[in-house]
Amino acid sequence: MATVIKMPRLSDTMTEGTVATWHKKVGDKISDGDILAEIETDKATMEFESFNSGTLLHIGINEGESAPVDSLLAIIGKEGEDISDVLNGNTSNSAPKETTSDNETVTEVKTESKETKPVDLPKGVVYITMPRLSDTMTDGTVATWLKKVGDKVVEGDILAEIETDKATMEFESFNAGTLLHIGIQEGQSAPVDSLLAIIGPEGTDVSGLADQFSKGGNVKENSSFEATQNNNSTEIKEEESASNQEVSNNVARKGRVFASPLAKKIAEEKGINLNDVKGSGENGRIVKSDVEQYTPAKQENKTESSAVAVSPQATAPKMVVHAGEVAVEEVKNSQMRKVIAKRLSESKFTAPHYYLKIEVSMDEAMQSRNAINALPDTKVSFNDLVIKASAMALKKHPQVNSQWKDDATIINHHVNIGVAVAVEDGLVVPVLKFTDMMSLSQIGASVKDMAGRAKNKKIQPAEMEGSTFTVSNLGMFGIVEFTSIINQPNSAILSVGAIVEKPVVKNGQIVVGNTMMLTLACDHRTVDGATGAQFLQTLKQYIENPVTMLA
Repeated sequence: MATVIKMPRLSDTMTEGTVATWHKKVGDKISDGDILAEIETDKATMEFESFNSGTLLHIGINEGESAPVDSLLAIIGKEGEDISDVLNGNTSNSAPKETTSDNETVTEVKTESKETKPVDLPKGVVYITMPRLSDTMTDGTVATWLKKVGDKVVEGDILAEIETDKATMEFESFNAGTLLHIGIQEGQSAPVDSLLAIIGPEGTDVSGLADQFSKGGNVKENSSFEATQNNNSTEIKEEESASNQEVSNNVARKGRVFASPLAKKIAEEKGINLNDVKGSGENGRIVKSDVEQYTPAKQENKTESSAVAVSPQATAPKMVVHAGEVAVEEVKNSQMRKVIAKRLSESKFTAPHYYLKIEVSMDEAMQSRNAINALPDTKVSFNDLVIKASAMALKKHPQVNSQWKDDATIINHHVNIGVAVAVEDGLVVPVLKFTDMMSLSQIGASVKDMAGRAKNKKIQPAEMEGSTFTVSNLGMFGIVEFTSIINQPNSAILSVGAIVEKPVVKNGQIVVGNTMMLTLACDHRTVDGATGAQFLQTLKQYIENPVTMLA
């Protein structure tokens, strides 16, 4: 039975998509989870996975072509299967009509938002559904509501903070009106496309609309959350927060920044931190012209803004424990923590790990770093040197830059290094795309920018995808050596320890030297011991002689 794959809706505002790259061609075997194509949306270029197995029988949208959401993207079925009838009935780029037949010969992949559900809505009323904020997101958790029922909503206002499997992100309203109904309370989780809210004209009676929309059983209430008891106190806190803060400093409740979608996009392209930009729009909102006219010299209030962002309300009260008493505290597992647990468990128990350790001399690296940082407006860290050396070593040993699949080993000839960053809720891995083509100063600036935005929950899911190798550094915490779990689908991860001053032997003499331990965790399915050892030898040569990285 052939399966029709439609152009997916990969963002809440996406109306059409462009096929940037096909990873499969007609006739290729497809397994569940294979990357079919890279789809360019209005916000980012994202990988699109197949949720079906079979043979790719037809491609409906060629590379570089654009088409509306729900257009025919591809057909997957049995090898040699006749799909002429399917093509004759699915060549239109318009959205498919709903069918009620139980004997469909074609399985359609439904990706449309429930905002298109055919119900009779009062004029001006709009359903807002749980958005799909990353390509792997299936459920979302409402971390914070920034609006309450009865509040006026302007297009571009931040409605809520949504916690995905990768990050906590702000969710903007693309509609104006009054918030008439909240379908998912703070702390609750629900599948993508569940009813999040209803917006419409003030005073509109929406009783019954939520029940009409609901499929039943979509919302999963957290066991530690009591919606009825907490609702009123949450509203009071929001009102107090709004009245006590000045809107002119750009910092909204809980340290969030108000900016138009276009301003955010331009800032992201230019690498500008919106916390440093003063808004000229209504209520201090950042608009396009503010970002375009921004210069780094206007950062004098950065410290002040940061101080405002960390409010006393954000600090959790300390638990009082009396001597001699048994005291426990139950902390809700965030969506991020659940995903970390799932993926690292899968990695540890499915990939046969082994570890290689090597000690490198850091004397030359320390002198080279001092010389580089003596240049004006230049600042690189030892971690930046390790990342650069790793990228160059991967180009010489592409087997380490690979990933395992049941039927093949994928050798990546591009180098995208993920840099592990500790955040409040767990661990995220921003990715430096084409790291081997970046200079040390570019690596340093990019790592600093992405790590900062990751800790402030400003980083986008697309910036944490596509890594081919990972570097984890705990040296700044004084950890001399450690082992890491491979960040799949990578085949290896490098653990970087602290630089230690100790006696070493050079030219037959005992002298004081500086050394650092590196540990490479490898997936034995793709990387043999000799291959991993050769990679570490090359990495050691680059780090101990940084000038060779310029050759």
